[in-house]
Amino acid sequence: MSGNATGVLFRVVTWGESHGPATGAVIDGCPPRLALSEADIQGDLDRRRPGKFLSASPRREGDRVEILSGVFEGKTTGTPISLLIRNRDADSAAYESLRDLFRPGHGDMTYQAKYGIRDHRGGGRASARETAGRVAAGAVARKVIGQSGITVSARTLELGGIAARDLSPAAAVAGPLYCPDPEAEVRMLKRLEEAGAEGDTLGGIVKILVRGCPPGLGEPVFGKMDADLAGALMGIGTVKGVEIGAGFTAARMTGSACNDPIGPKGFRTNHAGGILAGITSGAEIVLRVACKPIPSIARPQETIDIHGNPAVVTVKGRHDVSAIPRIIPVCEAMVCIVLADHLLRQRAILPRR
Repeated sequence: MSGNATGVLFRVVTWGESHGPATGAVIDGCPPRLALSEADIQGDLDRRRPGKFLSASPRREGDRVEILSGVFEGKTTGTPISLLIRNRDADSAAYESLRDLFRPGHGDMTYQAKYGIRDHRGGGRASARETAGRVAAGAVARKVIGQSGITVSARTLELGGIAARDLSPAAAVAGPLYCPDPEAEVRMLKRLEEAGAEGDTLGGIVKILVRGCPPGLGEPVFGKMDADLAGALMGIGTVKGVEIGAGFTAARMTGSACNDPIGPKGFRTNHAGGILAGITSGAEIVLRVACKPIPSIARPQETIDIHGNPAVVTVKGRHDVSAIPRIIPVCEAMVCIVLADHLLRQRAILPRR
């Protein structure tokens, strides 16, 4: 099964299924002599793990990461880093009724079409459980880019049709939904409870900010920074759209309004979102992703079985009401991985300053 790796010099492969014995990632290309411990990774995994929120899956996973290779006496050795996260609370019984049914909104039908076989237990590789490996690898990438002063943070801008004002980064860090608008967050939490009681799910919008990124990262034609970031974020199962800078608003602007004037101290505006011609400009990188509602809903849905016969399915098991807020560290991880890869690629063509 190809398509499980990303990156050129900082290369990440994720592995494992939702209801297998474990999941994880292998990183090839991490620079040597980087201080790294399991505690450096655990914080991001704790933000992603299930069972922490009323709207989240009640699946109880500690998501304790184990570093199996690539680290010696607290420092990376330059060899592959293998990260393991054991599945300790998988319950496959609720999925047995789905063995021969295709769930609407899931990858059941497409996996069957591609491989002629699928893991019906929680979605297998198509499950959001796969993102635990991404977050673990992203935490290592965060340390790589942190050496160059680059930071990545994400926040909730919209959930269930409730829009937040982008007021306070501190509130986004402190709140349960990572929302910068405390008043909107209260309404979002109520909406999550309502949707859960109705057996339904909700989508939302996440904003990701990159600060301290130097100019010059990214390739001029193929491998543009904006293309790689968009591809990495679109590779998250719940994401159905990505905007950079002004995004779709740029289509309704004039050139004179959309262009970012340049002064002696830098750009006066940032409609470009920190990337010009596929290369970072030194301004903040601004991204937004649209997350679809979780497709596993406790309502009857029309479908077919593997023989093409009409059927009705009600999805059981343990599921989130929304990908938010657990998607926040996943988005950050994918951005960190892309930035680490491009940072190393740039160092390969230019001497380190």
